[in-house]
Amino acid sequence: MAKMKAAMAAVLVMEKEGVTQVFGVPGAAINPLYAQMRERATISHVLARHVEGASHMAEGYTRANAGNIGICIGTSGPAGTDMITGLYSAQADSIPILCITGQAPRARMHKEDFQAVDIASISKPVTKWSTTVMEPAQVPRAFQQAFHLMRSGRPGPVLIDLPFDVQMAEIEFDIDTYEPLPVYKPAANRKQIEKALEMLNTAERPLIVAGGGIINADASNLLVEFAEIAGIPVIPTLMGWGTIPDDHALMAGMCGLQTSHRYGNANMLASDFVLGIGNRWANRHTGSPEVYCKGRKFIHIDIEPTQIGRVFAPDYGIVSDAKAALELFVEIAREWKQAGKLRDWSQWAGECLARKSSVEYLRKTNFDTVPMKPQRVYQCMVNAFGKDVTYVSTIGLSQIAGAQFLHVYKPRHWINCGQAGPLGWTIPAALGVVAADPTRKVVALSGDYDFQFMIEELAVGAQFKLPYIHMVVNNSYLGLIRQSQRGFTMDYCVQLGFDNINSEASEVTAQGYGVDHMKVVEGLGCKGIRVHKQEELAPAIKQAEAWMAEFKVPVVIEVILERVTNIAMGTEIDNIGEFEELATDKADAPTAISMLD
Repeated sequence: MAKMKAAMAAVLVMEKEGVTQVFGVPGAAINPLYAQMRERATISHVLARHVEGASHMAEGYTRANAGNIGICIGTSGPAGTDMITGLYSAQADSIPILCITGQAPRARMHKEDFQAVDIASISKPVTKWSTTVMEPAQVPRAFQQAFHLMRSGRPGPVLIDLPFDVQMAEIEFDIDTYEPLPVYKPAANRKQIEKALEMLNTAERPLIVAGGGIINADASNLLVEFAEIAGIPVIPTLMGWGTIPDDHALMAGMCGLQTSHRYGNANMLASDFVLGIGNRWANRHTGSPEVYCKGRKFIHIDIEPTQIGRVFAPDYGIVSDAKAALELFVEIAREWKQAGKLRDWSQWAGECLARKSSVEYLRKTNFDTVPMKPQRVYQCMVNAFGKDVTYVSTIGLSQIAGAQFLHVYKPRHWINCGQAGPLGWTIPAALGVVAADPTRKVVALSGDYDFQFMIEELAVGAQFKLPYIHMVVNNSYLGLIRQSQRGFTMDYCVQLGFDNINSEASEVTAQGYGVDHMKVVEGLGCKGIRVHKQEELAPAIKQAEAWMAEFKVPVVIEVILERVTNIAMGTEIDNIGEFEELATDKADAPTAISMLD
C-alpha cells in the first residue's frame, strides 16, 4: 500500500467523496492539510475574511444544490470557536457541512498550549459527530465516517479536529480501493402509507404541510405529483418554501406568526386534517399547539424518530425519509384514485384557492411614500427579478416581510437560515450559493444590521469573482427588536442612526442614517447604488446586472426606508396584528400571487 501523510489521506478521501470546493482560513495548526491540498490541486479554495463567514459559505454551498456538502477549514483555537455559529445553524436546519480544524500537537493538548482548545467538546451539542483524531491511521476512516453520518438519517454537520502531529504522521492507505459507505435513510412501508391515506380519506378539509425535509430529500417533484393526484392543498413551511410553486393552484399559502400569508393562516384555520412531511412544527409556524391543533387531526412523517411527538403528539407518526414516503404516496394514491377509493377534495381545494384569490386576504404593497415602505420594495423586486431568482436571507423584519411579499417557484430558490437566524449569515451564504452555481441569479436580502455584521465578506466576492445582487433595506434600526419592544413600551438601544461626520450634507447618512454603506462597499472592491424612490429601483437593478456582467463582483443596492415600519405578526395564527393598510382592491397588491395565477 502507498505511504503518505495522514493529511494527504484526508484530501484523497474528500476527493473520493465528491469534494471540489472548500472555504476557509489557513493557520499554523492546519497548514499540513493546506500543504496537501496545494500538492493535489484538485480542490478549489475560497479564502474567507472571518472563519464564521467560511462556515456560512459552506452552508450556502450545501443548500444550493442537492447532494452538495460544504466544507469549511480553520486553524486551532478561535477558528473552531468562530465556526460554532455555523455548526449550530446547520444543525438546526438539517444541513450537512464538514468543519475541519487544526489542533496543537497531541503532547501539548493538556498543557494550555497557544490556541489549543477542546473544540470537540465545545461543538458536540451542535453537531452530529465531533471528534479529535488522536491516531494518524484513523484519519481516513474519520473522514469516511463523517460523510456517512452527514448523509445518513437526518442530515447535519460534523467537526473533525486534527492535531498538528497527526496530520504530519505517515500512514499506509490504499485510496484506489476506497468507497464511500452506504447511506442509511429510514423508509416508510406500504402498510404505513395505506393507513395514512385511510386516515386522510376520513377528512373533509385536509392540508399537506411541506417542510424542508422534502427539499433536503430532493423530492419536491414527488410532493407536487402527490398533491395533484389527491387534489390536496399544500402549506409550505418557511424551510419548505419552493417545494410547490407559489402560482400553483394547490399552493395554499404559508402559515405562521411572522413569515405567513393571510390566506395561508385562514386556510390552516379552516382545515380539519394535516399531513406534515419533513417538517418539525417550528414555533414560528405553529404558535401554540393549543390553537394550531384545535379541531384537526395530524399525521407526522419525519426522517428523525425523536422529532415525532416532540412539539405535540400526532394522531399517527411515520419515521421515513421524505422521498421514500412520497414515492409510496404517489404510487398508492394513483392506484386508489383509479379504483375510485380516493376521496374527492376538489371543493375544498377550490375554497382554499378562492381565499388566495380574494382581495380580503391580501396586504397592501402599492405605497407611494418617500422614504419608501418595505412593502413597495418587495413589489418592485417581484416585478424586476421574475420567477428564476434565488433569494438568500436570514432574519429580521427584512426577511419576514420578504417572505410575506416575495414569491418562490422552485426548490432551493429560497435559501434561508430558519431556526438559528444568526445576523451576518446572508452575505457569506450568498457567496456560497454563487460558488456552488455561478450561473444562478442570486439576490440576497438584508436589513442594515444583518448587512453590517459580516460586511467584510463582500471582499471575498470581489476577490474570487462571485457576483450577486444584495438588496439592503436600510431604516437604520434593529427593526425586529424595536417592534418586539413595543410590548415593553420602549424603544431602547436599537437605534443605529447617527450623524456621519464624513458625509456631505446632501448624503442620506448625514440625515441621521449613520454608516455610509456605499463607501464601505466600494472600499471592499464591490459596486453599490443608493435608491430613495420606487422609480429608481428598476433602473438600479438593470445597472447592477450590467456591473455584475462587466466586473464579476457583488453589487449592493441600498434602499432608504422610512425609519419605523411594523410588519404583520402576532402571538397566534388566529391573532396576527396588521400594522399597515390592507388591500381594498387589486391595484393595492399588483404582485400578490393571486394576480399571477
